Amino acid sequence: MFQQGLKGVVAVQTAIASVDGDRGELRYRGQLVEEVIHGKSFEETAYFLWHGQWPAAAQLTGLQQQLIHSRKLPAHIIKIAQLLPKESSLMDAMRTLVSAYPDAKFKTLPSAEQAITLTAALPVMTALFYRIQNGQMPIEPREDFGHTANYLWMINGQEPTNAQIEALETYLKLTMEHGMNASTFAARVTISTESDLVSAVTSALGTMKGPLHGGAPSGVIDLLDSMKTEDRIDAIITEKLDRGEKIMGFGHRVYRTEDPRSVILRKKCLELEGEDPWLDLATVAESRIIKQLTVRKPGRALYTNVEFYAAAIMRSIAMPTQLFTPTFSIARIVGWTAHALEQLENNVIFRPQSEYIGN
Repeated sequence: MFQQGLKGVVAVQTAIASVDGDRGELRYRGQLVEEVIHGKSFEETAYFLWHGQWPAAAQLTGLQQQLIHSRKLPAHIIKIAQLLPKESSLMDAMRTLVSAYPDAKFKTLPSAEQAITLTAALPVMTALFYRIQNGQMPIEPREDFGHTANYLWMINGQEPTNAQIEALETYLKLTMEHGMNASTFAARVTISTESDLVSAVTSALGTMKGPLHGGAPSGVIDLLDSMKTEDRIDAIITEKLDRGEKIMGFGHRVYRTEDPRSVILRKKCLELEGEDPWLDLATVAESRIIKQLTVRKPGRALYTNVEFYAAAIMRSIAMPTQLFTPTFSIARIVGWTAHALEQLENNVIFRPQSEYIGN
């Protein structure tokens, strides 16, 4: 049976995550994502996805120490970053630097320790090349910062606020994993050949670069920028709908109801009300836009997707647009590595058939 794009074809059995588009549910290890991430850090959530259980105090401390230790990049990676053309995209640089990463630690079979190392190193490599690309001096990581705070620190050299850390960390935890998406599938296909974990992540990064998968929510940024203030929302949306334009950040290929990640990000934005004008603008804009869409497009259930509030969060922390997809990747590497390790537990190389349609 031929199914273009493998849509609806089950190729993997997994215990890591599930997506129910009809019910609007995302589950990590069988638990609703909103329950999983509530009150948990990036580090705890990553451990849960890798191991299927929450870390004890000693295990969490050990993970935190491993992540901090792995922020120190091998000397050859820094040299390669300095030699890359500055016009290279950040995704190109990340893919190149990850592929060149292997040291003695990666000469053994793929392991959770390797997953931790790559998860810690990827944001450091991203910040390193971002600053080189912009003619700025690289910034050393901070051992007193958690994973999210250190990433923000290394990008701009300013100590992030609690509101910035909370907003970005919520986004990172929500986008660590999302079922059998294109980049996760690429990682599993690569590791199924009994290749190494670095190669699997490199494959995933190359897939994430494609605009149909990891495209930045720049359209939502443009929408919020055009509004600027709450009093302009209705007029801007009316004008766009009159011209037949798509309202960016609404609708999703999988979810037929609210995207659960959008619900959680909205809640976080409301909790931070008054902390940042862009977060406040986004929550007001969402309700006004849905009101107009309900009238103008009756019978169509159009809800915000994760990109809508992701864009608001990125805008609120002054994240440059070229860092959007890399930041998405910094979260999703947890899912990629979890799937790669799971694939090896009962591995069969992927070898689908093709249907010849030539003469």
